[in-house]
Amino acid sequence: MASQDWFDKDFYAVLGVSKDVSAADLKKAYRKLARKYHPDSNPGNAAAESKFKEISEANSVLVDAEQRKEYDQMRAMGPGRARFTSGAPGQSAGFEDVFGGMFGQGGQRGGQRSGGFDDIFSGMFGQGGFGQSSGGFRGAGGPTKGRDQTAGTTLDFLTAINGDTVKLQPAEGKPISVKIPAGVSDGQKIRLKGKGEQSFDGGPAGDLTLTVTVRRHPVFERDGLNLRVDVPVTFTEATLGATIEVPTLGGGPVKLRVAAGTPSGRVLRVKGRGVSTDKGVGDLLATVQVAVPSHLTTDAREALERFASLQPDENPRADLIAKSRA
Repeated sequence: MASQDWFDKDFYAVLGVSKDVSAADLKKAYRKLARKYHPDSNPGNAAAESKFKEISEANSVLVDAEQRKEYDQMRAMGPGRARFTSGAPGQSAGFEDVFGGMFGQGGQRGGQRSGGFDDIFSGMFGQGGFGQSSGGFRGAGGPTKGRDQTAGTTLDFLTAINGDTVKLQPAEGKPISVKIPAGVSDGQKIRLKGKGEQSFDGGPAGDLTLTVTVRRHPVFERDGLNLRVDVPVTFTEATLGATIEVPTLGGGPVKLRVAAGTPSGRVLRVKGRGVSTDKGVGDLLATVQVAVPSHLTTDAREALERFASLQPDENPRADLIAKSRA
């Protein structure tokens, strides 16, 4: 029964502190034990759960100055001096006699109690039942913040560029809606305030750090705020010049002019068609790749051979070789 607990339980020993412990040291001791034995840190561990309840009960009494004073007074009477029986003849003290002397409730008078069991304990612990408080168990100096947590999510390339709201499903609890800003990059971390673990003693929730993984796109590659794309052109287009179509992300293709004599590797820029964020807007960078035909008809081969015979007799690699010998 509850009255027996106050005589038989050493709340100071439960928290591992001395009887003259300061409020600050009591707070540190409780928080250290609470983190160690909290059920969320020990899923399925009945012993840890029991220990957590035990230290929470001890803290709820000792953290309150008035309750701590009453507890110390009761413990000063010494364990075993009163066993709280029904007050039958031959007992040294009955329940009402002990508590009546301590709290002024009075013992039995004419076979009638001045206050019942519930009246006594509601005065000792406040409304709501034994060992409870409206804000949960609190350490000295206020409640503790819930633990920070980490999570990860994978986005497709277009979602990462445009931004979206995604739902995360924690191991426990309801789904969390998270707004992904436009232009988030692969490996970027987003800190979500108050989306972490709930406090076990009524304090603010912890934060959630979300790491974003972005799937590769089959065509486009991210380069800061710019998007890059390789654009193949034919030998004839690169030699004679042409107007070609270049794809854009999430939209229709745009037309670009390839100048005559454009070499493979030249970059053509399309302004404003890159990544758009609050920090700025990037461009689309199209890299020209001259496509060499792998199969030629007999007529095409003969025409190409005639073309080669008309070219000046020079080695385009001569300058490269000369520089390598310098």
